[in-house]
Amino acid sequence: MILVQDILSHLEQLAPFRSQEDYDNSGLLIGASTSEVKGVLVCLDCTEKVVLEAVRLGCNLIVSHHPLIFKGVKSLTGKNYVERTIILCVQNNVNLISIHTNLDNSILGVNAEIGKRIGLKNLQILDPKSDALLKLEVFVPKENLDVLKSSLFSVGAGNIGNYQECGFFAEGAGTFRPKEGSNPAVGQIDELSHVQEIKAEFILSKHIQQKVLSAMYANHPYEEVAYNLIPIVNKNQTEGAGMIGELHEEMDEKKFLYHIKEVFGCKVIRHTELLGRSVKKVAFCGGAGDFLLPVARSKNADIYITSDFKYHQFFDSEQQILIADIGHFESEQFTSNLIIELLKKKFTTFAVHLTGINTNPINYF
Repeated sequence: MILVQDILSHLEQLAPFRSQEDYDNSGLLIGASTSEVKGVLVCLDCTEKVVLEAVRLGCNLIVSHHPLIFKGVKSLTGKNYVERTIILCVQNNVNLISIHTNLDNSILGVNAEIGKRIGLKNLQILDPKSDALLKLEVFVPKENLDVLKSSLFSVGAGNIGNYQECGFFAEGAGTFRPKEGSNPAVGQIDELSHVQEIKAEFILSKHIQQKVLSAMYANHPYEEVAYNLIPIVNKNQTEGAGMIGELHEEMDEKKFLYHIKEVFGCKVIRHTELLGRSVKKVAFCGGAGDFLLPVARSKNADIYITSDFKYHQFFDSEQQILIADIGHFESEQFTSNLIIELLKKKFTTFAVHLTGINTNPINYF
């Protein structure tokens, strides 16, 4: 039996909810974590039509990218689509999970899917987070090091970019005097003990802090573990906004715009003046990504693909980079396919459906 909590836990491993932006509202928004999952419907936006589709398909769980409940809901009277959709979910016992900026910020998330669709190589986070890492320093007897480090590696400590099981180990002497009431693993009460210890250092993401500390306590021989947990300013290369990559072969900018239009099914692309040069390095961000334009320029991208640029923001290209606004829905539409792929790899006892409802609120005449 698969519960809603099992789906949440799996999504947490792929895109930790703690990595969402402060303004966001991802996670379980409607329903109970203990509900048994009968079927899942995946969508970009949860609307009334999507809930009715879920009921028709026998799905009691919807996984959406955009959170239905984003601003405060002070009543449920059905006065707008948000309230009506919430009411429909409750009436039909439909649970709702949203996985938004935590999936945006993941190196395996929304933007990775976009990069794959465009056909890019050497993908990297465009703007890695700089307040997302910690360093753990822990002191352990030499004979217990292997067990401790294996347990920490198993929960994600020591991951740096494309490298795993990274650590630093230095040998030294530690001292301690057990007081009355303690239960030391080595040494005697009220006697100064000298122990050969290893100082082990590991980098970890903030969102796995509790997992790492739990593993440390469970696999350390000491009653009182000596450790330091230190915030560091290094950028986390696996977490952040947008991505940048390269085409396998450079392409004429007009030809590349046609390529983008075909890949994303755009009715129109709003773009800055063509610069008369080839496109090789491509920066992009699913959804509203105007805030990353300075970063894309600083990394010498030939084009920046995103959505929701305002009129005056197009001037900020300074004729140094081609801006291509392809539309919010268009840029994130493949997120649903990504979520389905992630769920189907793990769960096989129930159906996972892609919504057939086009929830794009924007039409072109």
